[in-house]
Amino acid sequence: MDADVVRAVNDLTIRWGRALPGGNTVVSGLGVWPLLALLATGADEPGRSELAAAAGVDPATGSTDAIRLIESIEASADLHAALGVWVSEQLKLAETFDSVMPAPLIGMLTGNAVVDKPKLDAWAAEHTDDVIREMPVDLQGDVLLLVASALLLRTTWVRPFTEQLRRVHDGAWAGSWHWLERTDDDLDAVRRYGELTVVTVRGDADVDVLLGIGDGDDVLAGLLDAASRPEDGVPGSRLIDEDRPGPGLTIGKTTAPRPDVKLSLPSFSIEAEHDLLATREIFGLEAVTGNPAGRGHFSALSPTQLRVSQAKQKVLARFFATGFEAAAVTAMAMTRAAMITRQERRLEVTLDRPFAFVAVLRDSRLPIVAGRVETPTEPGE
Repeated sequence: MDADVVRAVNDLTIRWGRALPGGNTVVSGLGVWPLLALLATGADEPGRSELAAAAGVDPATGSTDAIRLIESIEASADLHAALGVWVSEQLKLAETFDSVMPAPLIGMLTGNAVVDKPKLDAWAAEHTDDVIREMPVDLQGDVLLLVASALLLRTTWVRPFTEQLRRVHDGAWAGSWHWLERTDDDLDAVRRYGELTVVTVRGDADVDVLLGIGDGDDVLAGLLDAASRPEDGVPGSRLIDEDRPGPGLTIGKTTAPRPDVKLSLPSFSIEAEHDLLATREIFGLEAVTGNPAGRGHFSALSPTQLRVSQAKQKVLARFFATGFEAAAVTAMAMTRAAMITRQERRLEVTLDRPFAFVAVLRDSRLPIVAGRVETPTEPGE
């Protein structure tokens, strides 16, 4: 997989993570990235540069990069990905459309939500194995073009957890929870990156899940950065000799023949829906969501003036005793952009009291009739 693309997806996810409100949440930068790359290739300036910068791609190759990413994901044992494009029967396409949006991805929209919604929902369900059953867009508007991505991840732990009920007596987590525990003799599955502790939980194929706990304010961004540097940090085989090994770490005792790691955490299941336009600057969507004054935002796709009117993601993640599951569907819809007419200053004249008039020949300025209106003469019915 292209290292530059991996870095770009990671950078996008970090920026998004920093803008998230507090509380449980989950996002998929990977679900958003190929759509931004596709749109960058089809967009005009200034949206082209904004989208390309957000995706970290050359806009000339963004569409190709997106397709190659999806193809490379499909080589994974645990991860499935799909792209889809749907075009209204009423939308005239540019000659360059097929060079941006590959023909095999393209379906049709009738403009009738009763017909289109079940078809789009079925696509979302098919590509997430029914984990997500709805396309996260509103079809009541005049949707002319829709692009979407779907992701499904399922992995089984190499070493499963045991599950039990555990009561936490103090703090914000006070209460009874479903709790997971396991021991592992791989000390270096734990690493410390400054004020952040990272634990790698290995899946049985080609996916791992990293868990991070830290003392800083931006644990998610720190974890994403650490994930890109798996060989950095202080490994657990060194931390075990320290009295204060790191956040979330203590030194205990084991009856095992050699030092080991005990990992303990609550199981979790988190669902979230995100309106990407609420933080559109992160995704390079500021220009292309506005009403263009010129030829439009996406002339490579259609001569019809288009703007992005919706950009949403629905995503789920579950961490449980035997494995991990996640799914995301991301969609961006385009509608017709309203033309903006330039407005100039004006003088407004109101004749609401007695006034005079004169009729003249244009060239000689010869007066033909002249008069005065003291009161209106034509009453309304």
